[in-house]
Amino acid sequence: MSKNGKSQYSDSCNKLFSYWRFRTLYSIVIGYSSFYLIRQNFSIAIPAICSDLSLTKSDIGIVISIAAIIYGLGKCIFGMIGDRYSARYVMAIGLLVSAIMNLGMGFSSILPAFAVFWALNFCFQSMGWPPCAKLLTHWYSPTEIGTKWALWNTSHQIGSALIVSVAPFILMHLGWRYVFFIPGICAIIMSIVIFNRLRDTPESLKLPSVEKITGLASVAQCEKWSTSEKKLTYAETIKMALCNRFVWYVGLANLFVYICRMTFLNWGPTLLLESKGSSLACAGFQMVAFDVASMFGGICAGYMSDKVFKGRRGPVSVFCMLAIGVLVTVLWLAPASHVTSSICMLCIGFLISGPQILIGVAAVDFASKKAAATASGFTGTLGYAGTAIAGLGTGFLADKYGWGSVLISTAAAALIAALFLSLTWNKKSQLLTDTENDE
Repeated sequence: MSKNGKSQYSDSCNKLFSYWRFRTLYSIVIGYSSFYLIRQNFSIAIPAICSDLSLTKSDIGIVISIAAIIYGLGKCIFGMIGDRYSARYVMAIGLLVSAIMNLGMGFSSILPAFAVFWALNFCFQSMGWPPCAKLLTHWYSPTEIGTKWALWNTSHQIGSALIVSVAPFILMHLGWRYVFFIPGICAIIMSIVIFNRLRDTPESLKLPSVEKITGLASVAQCEKWSTSEKKLTYAETIKMALCNRFVWYVGLANLFVYICRMTFLNWGPTLLLESKGSSLACAGFQMVAFDVASMFGGICAGYMSDKVFKGRRGPVSVFCMLAIGVLVTVLWLAPASHVTSSICMLCIGFLISGPQILIGVAAVDFASKKAAATASGFTGTLGYAGTAIAGLGTGFLADKYGWGSVLISTAAAALIAALFLSLTWNKKSQLLTDTENDE
């Protein structure tokens, strides 16, 4: 739609564009949910694996940290690849191979095998996020992408909540190996589904670019900011994404956001079992509440950044991380109680997905959609450096000093993340800035 509310394109063109971007959105929600089926299953299986194979938390922490490092590097590498090649192929192939690696996890019985298969799983898991970032920026404009990114981000919670709900049942009735076998088979099927559903850009379907069909920018701005037929070189993409201090600010913030997020996602069930007196069923329920709250919290954060703060992602993110710091401190200091721990997990879940979503949105805002996958992959790399710290660091701290030390370090990470995010308080995408300056 143009600024006067009327589209310069035909009704059939507008309807076709709407159909394809809705199809793209629901396809990446389904697709990325499937990645989580074969990512979060490990956290449910950890207590049984440790008991069955006599492994320590530090052993498992090593597996998690190796995988996180591989995943973070993979996000950056596949981000650059994703900006040049088909998002459809990259995402479908990544999910297929990740699923096969999960089958390997189910057949493993020694620590080196777990480390290799989980690292390979996360290598191909890193092919999931950058294509989604690329697809979103090509089908949705900067004035709506915060909300749509948040809707897509519900795939994290949908996939995680589904596996956290079902995996304990599988574990109790079939054993921990089937916690890898069953989700792996489901993900293989879903890789075929998303390959069938996805297409790369409006232009690949002979449709106008999102800037043109929404009338967000002038013709000159469309020429400047929309995707051209000429692809950027790797050097040009890297320069556009990484020679930008604001991308670095949100990337460094992401490191500490992920320390908070992955501490709860990877270690939440074990933490609740051992330090808060939860049963396996209760811990599973609390993690489901965490994930469901994350869905709604992320959507609220995306909507507020679009509509209330007019494309500024910093203010919402800062508030969320400060509140998380307070809540983690409460969880640490409060005596063991199902009610207290459930409320804290619910509220932390509601708040944590906002910064995680908006950091991704901010990175592509600051870098432009031509380098969207690279910028998103770079912030993801730093995020999974945080995951590596949360993996090995949490296992070490829990073994040596108890879960209280884990919660103290998590609260500190939340405050540091808020500090970096505050440096982007007034920053928004260059396209929105140029548009406002022309008005």
